Amino acid sequence: MKVVSLGELMMRLSAPDHQRLTQAETLEVTFGGSEANVAASLIRLGASCDLVTCLPCNAIGDAALSHLQRYGVSSRWVQRGGRRMGLYFLEHGVSQRPSKVVYDREDSSFSTMQLSVSDWNNILEAVDWFHFSGITPALSGRAHAMVARALEVAQVKEDLRVSCDLNYRSKLWSVAEARRCMRPLMSQVDVLIANEEDLWHCLGLRADRSDVEAGHLDKDAYAHLARTAAKRYKFQAVAITMRESVSASFNRWSAVLAHEQEGETVLHSTKYDIQVLDRVGAGDAFAAGLIYGLLALDSDSQKALEFAVAASCLAHTTRGDFNLATRLEVEALMQGTGSGRVVR
Repeated sequence: MKVVSLGELMMRLSAPDHQRLTQAETLEVTFGGSEANVAASLIRLGASCDLVTCLPCNAIGDAALSHLQRYGVSSRWVQRGGRRMGLYFLEHGVSQRPSKVVYDREDSSFSTMQLSVSDWNNILEAVDWFHFSGITPALSGRAHAMVARALEVAQVKEDLRVSCDLNYRSKLWSVAEARRCMRPLMSQVDVLIANEEDLWHCLGLRADRSDVEAGHLDKDAYAHLARTAAKRYKFQAVAITMRESVSASFNRWSAVLAHEQEGETVLHSTKYDIQVLDRVGAGDAFAAGLIYGLLALDSDSQKALEFAVAASCLAHTTRGDFNLATRLEVEALMQGTGSGRVVR
C-alpha cells in the first residue's frame, strides 16, 4: 500500500496553556501542515507514504526534516531550497473562545517549488494513491500549476486513485478564486473529502437545514449534499465530516459517505462526543483514515468510514498536528472501548 501526499510542511508556533498570542512569552514549536499530517497518520496506521514538499537549506529546514523522519515519513521526494520555511501561529481556543491561526508563509520554499511532468512520472510510479488538498493551489500560481501537472500524470496511471481534501482557507484566497481554481481540478479526483463550508466555498454546493454556527447539522441534508457532489463531478466517493461545535472545548464528531458501490445509499458514521485537547489536524486524520480504510479494509465502505471517524476522534486528544493513533487503537475505539480507562 503506497501513498504519495503533496503539500507544505510548516513550522507551528503555539501559545502554551490556552494563552492568547498577545500574552504568551514563550511559544511551543512543532511542525505540521495538512498533507504532511495525512502522511504521518498513514505511517502510524501501517501504510507507506512519501511526502512531496520543499524545505529551506538551513537549520529550520533540517529540524523539519528530522521531524518527518522521526515519525517515519519518507523524505525521498523532499527538495531542499527556496528562501524560507512557512510558519503558522496558533492560539488554542477554550470554552466559548475559538482557536485562531495566523499564517506567515508568503514566498516560502514550498510555494516556489517546481516539478515537471517527468518528475511526477517518477514520483507516481507504482503508487496506489495520490493525495492533495485545496490549500496547495491556494499558495501560489506555481503551486497551482504543480498540482495540475501531478493530476495530469495521475490520470493516465492505471489503478492510481486520487483524493482531494478541499480545505478552504479564507486567509489564503477568496471564494471566487477558490471556485475558479478548484472546480476544473475535480474532474481528475476520485475521492473528495470536505466539510459543509468547504463544499460551499470551493464548489458552490450547500447543505440545507443546517446551521454550523449554532451547532445544528441535519444528517439527511448532508447525505443529500454528498450525493449531489458525487453525481455532479462523478466522484467515486464523497466524504463529508460533521462537526457540531458546542464550544471550542466540546465537539460532536461524525461523517457521511456517498460511495459508488453503495448506489443511492449514503452511509452514516458513529457520532463521538469529544473533549478537545488540540483540534488542528483532526480533519487530516480523517482523510488518512479514509484513505487507509478504502485501501486496506476489504472494500467495506461502512468500515472505512467508521475507521476514518474513529481515527480523527483520537487526533483531537493529542498535542500537535500529527495524529499518533495506531491501527489497533483506532480499531479498539471502533469496538466501543472509548471510556478512557487506564490500559495496564
